[in-house]
Amino acid sequence: MQFNRTTAQIFIPDGLPIAAALARTTHMALGAHQDDLEIMAIDGILQCFQRQDQWFTGVVVTDGRGSPRSGIYQNYNDEQMWAVRNKEQQKAAVIGEYAAQILLDYPSSAVKDGTNGQPVEDITQLLQVARPEVVYTHNLADRHPTHIGVALKVIEAIRSLPQSERPQKLYGCEVWRDLDWMVDEDKVVFNCSDHDNLQTTLVGVFDSQVSGGKRYDLATMGRRRAHATYHASHQTDLSTGLSFAMDLTPLIEDISLNITAYVEGYLHRFAQDVIQRINQIRGKERRER
Repeated sequence: MQFNRTTAQIFIPDGLPIAAALARTTHMALGAHQDDLEIMAIDGILQCFQRQDQWFTGVVVTDGRGSPRSGIYQNYNDEQMWAVRNKEQQKAAVIGEYAAQILLDYPSSAVKDGTNGQPVEDITQLLQVARPEVVYTHNLADRHPTHIGVALKVIEAIRSLPQSERPQKLYGCEVWRDLDWMVDEDKVVFNCSDHDNLQTTLVGVFDSQVSGGKRYDLATMGRRRAHATYHASHQTDLSTGLSFAMDLTPLIEDISLNITAYVEGYLHRFAQDVIQRINQIRGKERRER
């Protein structure tokens, strides 16, 4: 495969030829930074772990050079951090038994530039070769601009494909803004109760981030546990870990849908839910006076 960035990398954990490794892909996640996949796309990783009929391929779109750093990494320059973070991502691919791990190595500025079509070209090429059934990316309400940029590039790439070559599902997942705020009917709920040890290790392997100043390992596992408990107020816990996603599939089934308006629909339903609950209680109070 030929990518636009000469520094892009393809890593195959089990050493299979690239074409064969990608062809077995059933689940693919495309994230902005090293460790985003392990935080947001754990459903795909768990679905494929220890399976021979389902395979997870991870794609990191940006280079991760500008990450915060402290501890033993505090004096690392951007090039050293780039090398460390890529090595950590490859370690995660080995631990999670990924089919393949691709590092496209774009600067964040390229992803946030709506006129830059090169990331879209690379993503399109990967989708055509791998033909995943399920794709995970960032949700469109994420508050990190680079995450939004990646999600939009993914949608653009999928929309460019013939209908028959598009994935069956596209999910926008949680990193920098979780999706607990969405009304329950809109949430895609992934049960990630199994393999706590694997989940913890997959995030913990990014030592440059965890010991470098961001406890993503504790925060990620804590959020999944919190979702499991707070998801339903009137029943006991049915799982020990949940993650939520925004269903972006309609945006790739009907390319005439306006992306902004589609997200506004989620926000409107959330606002209406809040208003309705308040008005129900206020109406009850008035009746009791």
